[in-house]
Amino acid sequence: MITRHLIAWVAAVALAVPAGAQKSLELASPDGKVKTNIEVGQTLSYDVQVDGRQVIAPSALTMKTSTGVEWGVSPKLKGQKRSSLNETVPSPLTRQKEMKNECNVLLLTFAGNYQVEFRAYNDGVAYRYIYTGKKPFEVVSEGVEYRLPADYTCTVPYVRDFNENNPTRQFQNSFENTYTIDAVSKLDGRRYSFLPLVVDAGSGVKLCLTETHLENYPGLYLQADGQRFRGVNAPYPKEVKQGGHNNLQMQVQTVENFIAKVEGARSFPWRITMVARRDIDLAQNNLSYLLAAPNRLTDISWVKPGKVAWDWWNDWNISGVPFKSGVNNDTYKYYIDFAAQKGIEYVILDEGWAVNGKADLFQVIPEIDLKGLVDYGRQKGVGIILWAGYWAFDREMERVCKHFSEMGVKGFKVDFMDRDDQIITDFYYRAAAMGAKYHLMMDFHGAFKPSGLNRTYPNVVNFEGVNGLEQLKWSPATLDQPKYDCQIPFIRQAAGPMDYTQGAMLNAAKGHYQPCNSEPMSMGTRCHQLGLYMILESPLSMLCDSPTHYMELGGPCTDFIAQVPTVWDETIVLAGEIGQYIVTARRSGNTWYVGGITNWDARDVEVPTAFLGTGTVRIEAFTDGVNAHRKGDDYLFRQGNFPLDGKSVQVHMAPGGGFAAKITK
Repeated sequence: MITRHLIAWVAAVALAVPAGAQKSLELASPDGKVKTNIEVGQTLSYDVQVDGRQVIAPSALTMKTSTGVEWGVSPKLKGQKRSSLNETVPSPLTRQKEMKNECNVLLLTFAGNYQVEFRAYNDGVAYRYIYTGKKPFEVVSEGVEYRLPADYTCTVPYVRDFNENNPTRQFQNSFENTYTIDAVSKLDGRRYSFLPLVVDAGSGVKLCLTETHLENYPGLYLQADGQRFRGVNAPYPKEVKQGGHNNLQMQVQTVENFIAKVEGARSFPWRITMVARRDIDLAQNNLSYLLAAPNRLTDISWVKPGKVAWDWWNDWNISGVPFKSGVNNDTYKYYIDFAAQKGIEYVILDEGWAVNGKADLFQVIPEIDLKGLVDYGRQKGVGIILWAGYWAFDREMERVCKHFSEMGVKGFKVDFMDRDDQIITDFYYRAAAMGAKYHLMMDFHGAFKPSGLNRTYPNVVNFEGVNGLEQLKWSPATLDQPKYDCQIPFIRQAAGPMDYTQGAMLNAAKGHYQPCNSEPMSMGTRCHQLGLYMILESPLSMLCDSPTHYMELGGPCTDFIAQVPTVWDETIVLAGEIGQYIVTARRSGNTWYVGGITNWDARDVEVPTAFLGTGTVRIEAFTDGVNAHRKGDDYLFRQGNFPLDGKSVQVHMAPGGGFAAKITK
């Protein structure tokens, strides 16, 4: 529940504005430096201003309904109400224990049973529609646009698979791609970009565009159109057919002429423009979480985030054992033994434990005694998490959750949704609620970006929606993963946690990487991989490599990542630039963990220490070795006591390098 809550009603003014009359309303952030000017005229529009400079030009917000009424077009303003929020929101199982929610609010009421709510924060502006009526209708389309005052440079993730002969095929995608950087006018207007994306508004100001509280409503894509972005939503599926990957997906065959069904009074997703004057401020923006629906669970004590020994990335490739490795009991007992030895909380059984192609989680392959493995893990203090294809999970959701919860399974990694139309976004909330009913954690793969669901249902502990380390099983050397690693903390992670699946022990210096499915490697150094455990927010954090590699090659690196926390009391982004480098400090109790990574440029970074206070600390530090530029697994491990003097410490990072440190008072 909210620990400190202050809602101050500043003014409540009822008024009526004739159709066609122009009215301007200004809403400013608490510090007065971020503003939006709302125009109620022929069309409802708003802008965004930062430090007196317009960074989003007046942009329309409309919604076309099946009733024949188009919200935001010739709007008739009936009333306005101003208020402010100043509260502390608990944020367990995230990057920090609690978050400050401080903003000014303007709620506009219009004829036609709808409202528009605006909020102005010191670090962003957001708005949403609210339906106050009772009668059902369909949303034919929503008019979302972001007009830019100049030809700003943008960093966008296009939908990866594009066919110009079938552009609507883009609505079925895995939400994984690297970023394209260009002036908005030069972006490919045929291609959809999924969220979040970033706009460089000049003078050091960056804007991150995303959405949150995406409940029972299709997700938003943005399409470049001249000097603006305009919104596109997936239409409502009319006919779906089982198919896709191993028959685990429901693929859209035909669609309706609307995007969403509305059954009665409801709010719609928040459209967010995050504002940052320093890149690092994007990496610690909390608006996606703060604007989400509050926690709906009365008890979350059973939700136990942690680390996971993972099988799929390393292709079950273990050695030095008297049995053939693969998807079988002996292999998973080996993983469980490794996890128990290192204090790793979970082992996941990824794809393969259920009979392939059946989309039936009750058909377990004969090589697996699932209950036996769950019981074996319980004896060792290691929980079991199961992978499940979307349709196999959804078709018998309650039966699946009840059965495997009673068996002792701790959660599900649900994969291959690969859509974000209304049917699928509704699935996420149903799955989260059903998982909570049976005390199961949920990790969503084949998923769109986080949009606040982890606040509403804290048993949802991770999301994919990232071009993560799995891509290095097959991607060519032209992929620039170290640069991408230095982009996602500022862009994708601004929306919430990600299941990137770091932890590779085979590490390729520049020019040494090659794709390999059975013995995959990372781009960059060993310390780059270690640094990712602090850089990335992953409440359920994978150890992607094989137990054999961790035990034979990992040395102290294995012990370090096995004990690093996955949820935090406090997070501070100390330094960084999008696509260049980042340094992040996270606190758990009295212990700080600091990580840094760089792109393919070697660099020396100044790491501040003032946040540590005074006194003497114990440091365990991993830094790139002197030869890490040519041998990616070269690192130096040092430990000892260090007196604090408030000065910065210089750390060298090799090309594609990084560092990691544990600091204890």
